[in-house]
Amino acid sequence: MNRATIGMISSYSGLSERNDWLWQQTPEYFGIWDNIRIHATAPKPDFLLMYQFDFPQSSQQKNWLQRFRQQQPQSKLTLHKLLDHTPKEKIIYLLREPPLKEIIARNKSNYQEAQKYCGYISGPDDFAPTPDYMPAIWYHGNSFRELNEMSSPKKIEMCSWITSGISRTANHRQRLQFLQSLQANNIKFDLFGRNLPEWAQTRGKIGNKWYAMAPYYYNLAIENYADNNWYVSEKLWDALLAWCLPIYYGGCAADKLLPPGSFLRLPSLDEKGINYIQEMTATPDVWYEAKDAIAEARQIILHKLNLLNWLSEFVTNF
Repeated sequence: MNRATIGMISSYSGLSERNDWLWQQTPEYFGIWDNIRIHATAPKPDFLLMYQFDFPQSSQQKNWLQRFRQQQPQSKLTLHKLLDHTPKEKIIYLLREPPLKEIIARNKSNYQEAQKYCGYISGPDDFAPTPDYMPAIWYHGNSFRELNEMSSPKKIEMCSWITSGISRTANHRQRLQFLQSLQANNIKFDLFGRNLPEWAQTRGKIGNKWYAMAPYYYNLAIENYADNNWYVSEKLWDALLAWCLPIYYGGCAADKLLPPGSFLRLPSLDEKGINYIQEMTATPDVWYEAKDAIAEARQIILHKLNLLNWLSEFVTNF
């Protein structure tokens, strides 16, 4: 089979230099999924994925590519070489940041600039050229085959939450306030994360999410944004792939993508939400009731929502 090579660039630190970033999301070697192969650093890819690439934000933005070309050593793989080699219609731009009010202007600017270079432009908001859900990625170290074939790991603890102390937007601060309220009300859960406030009662940082999810029946999956029909992130995928029943706070996209009963809907980030978590996590009974729905959701994430499957279908339909 002749497979299309997919190159990739991203503003996420280190991703554009890693060939193996998505290799764990396929059962095949070297990033192969059906009719495509992910090769992030390919010098002449058949298709190019611009994954959350932030174009420069300046008064001289219209000349950014010319300046970029002048600054780059000609011996290195550079953005301008990729853009010069890859036809516009084969360049895919996927924005994955939510439309928080603090970054809406930047997101809109990225879309506007991407239209000069990219044939397909999408993001999880209504003002994207093509509004759509974000294809699924996940952050477990397990292989695809392991995730696909495993039964539920042994559950020995009730509930966990993996989050960070980021507070740069109002939504981030609301989440931290909810965390503080949960702990002030002595709601029992294990907290993991980085850069958390000094007041947070935490079990520390975690390098592999699997170890802070797999032993737990429930996981608090609380999005940074819950106000449109498109945005849903890896917080939900990670929990389900670890066989947790997510207690999810987010928009309605999850309801359209996953089977009924595969997650619990946290009603709000206030006293009502606190009481809901306390009630749901009192026993593992609800997890046992949801086990079949969790199994079904995992297969949807692995095989249908998977970013590699999305790219494969894009190439097939090209």
